[in-house]
Amino acid sequence: MIPLNLGALIDPGRPQDKVAVTDFDGEQRRNVTYRALDALANGVARALVNRGFRRGDRIGILAANSSFYLAIHLGIMCAGLVSVPINFRLPRHAVDDILKDCGARLVFCDIEHRALLPDNMDALNFDDAKELGSFVDPGSFEAVAPDKAEPATFLYTSGSTGRPKGVVLSHDAQRWVIEMRLRAPGLEDQQVLIAAPLYHMNALALSHLVLAAHASMVLMQRFKVKPYTEAIDRFRCTWLTAVPPMIAMMLDDREAMANADLSSVQYLRIGSAPASATLLDKIRRTFPNAEILNAYGTTEGSPIVFGPHPQGKPTPDLSLGYKHPSVDLRLVDEAGAEADEGVLQLRSPGLMSGYHNRPDLPPPFTPDGYFITGDIFSRDADGFYYFVGRADDMFVSGGENIFPGEVERMLETHPDVIQASVVPIDDPLKGQKPVAFVRLAPGSTIDTSELKAFALRAGAAYQHPRSIWFLEEFPLTSTNKIDRAALMQRARNLSQRHSAVRT
Repeated sequence: MIPLNLGALIDPGRPQDKVAVTDFDGEQRRNVTYRALDALANGVARALVNRGFRRGDRIGILAANSSFYLAIHLGIMCAGLVSVPINFRLPRHAVDDILKDCGARLVFCDIEHRALLPDNMDALNFDDAKELGSFVDPGSFEAVAPDKAEPATFLYTSGSTGRPKGVVLSHDAQRWVIEMRLRAPGLEDQQVLIAAPLYHMNALALSHLVLAAHASMVLMQRFKVKPYTEAIDRFRCTWLTAVPPMIAMMLDDREAMANADLSSVQYLRIGSAPASATLLDKIRRTFPNAEILNAYGTTEGSPIVFGPHPQGKPTPDLSLGYKHPSVDLRLVDEAGAEADEGVLQLRSPGLMSGYHNRPDLPPPFTPDGYFITGDIFSRDADGFYYFVGRADDMFVSGGENIFPGEVERMLETHPDVIQASVVPIDDPLKGQKPVAFVRLAPGSTIDTSELKAFALRAGAAYQHPRSIWFLEEFPLTSTNKIDRAALMQRARNLSQRHSAVRT
């Protein structure tokens, strides 16, 4: 039974000497037991209450991943306060905007990122043993019983398309997510590797699951290829979760891969963006003992959306799965009618409560309670769902609607293409036109003209990229997704340079 307060995930009735978290920086390890993690969380909760923080107050966390981070996150929620993890890769003014928006009264930070905070912000360096020790009030603590839909966490979106939005997540919603995921067998025996940042739903929700299942995690400060690969081998990790660029970078590092034993991996969950057929094939060959899952979820709508087919039909490679039995889904086309392709709308107990302090935004929910994801999906005759692209990524070229994801998947069917990213650039005749950046398989000798010719054969003529550039690696956002904004700027620069050369 998951406790009402999300901060009380650690069950005192289970073995407390078991390692909950192994902090790993690529060289040094630090094991933290469930007893130690729970004691620190309780000490933080007691200190916050004794210092006069009131129920519902927002408390920020600005730091790289660590067991201290997790304990503080739990302690904040235990005390009936709201934990606000903050992206430390944002510029100082954006961090300031988030702190003002949520009204944070205190920020727990690490020394490395304290300079991002405004000068007048009350802050505590938790990686300074003396400073943390003088703050914590050791002792037991009875978690505050939250009201129905009471907020536990604010997670701010990346703001790649504008001002970051504070997603309000209740104890109830996050507890439901954990309950659904705990139905999987054998979770207590898993050794989970987490390198994605805890200010992102992917890593934070997975850490909640690990603690609720009384499993163990290896927690890395940030993703780096060689330490990540070494961690799998060194700690015999059984469960990986990553976005496609992370896995692609790892598989491309021949030195790291040659020296690592990856046979311990049983589950590999790929989220945030679908993997290409080429990448999936390479993953299967690298992790022959692992179950590979193409997963989907949103900060607003939870990671519980799709699941296996109820009749046991195998999930096609590029599908996200069948509708989860506890989730309502529908696809809505441009005319507002339900269809087999359209914007995904979902309804479940795991939905956010709303966006904090954003009356300027259109309502993200329909009148009957569905969250409008903004993601375009298609559904086949067997009920399997496929990601098409973001509605706001779609652009018009010569009167034709182009979804970058469709063009990317077409390019990725070529055996020499590991990854593709398609973006629009302005065109005086078409309005906009598609161009592409591509990562090739090692040893490939294909050139741009050959790949353009392939695109014309494999897809609609209006979809083919008018320019293709090869990259060794893609620029990534703070959550390790491909940075489309950076690629769009690069495409504009390259196109302008090419035009200048021709004139």
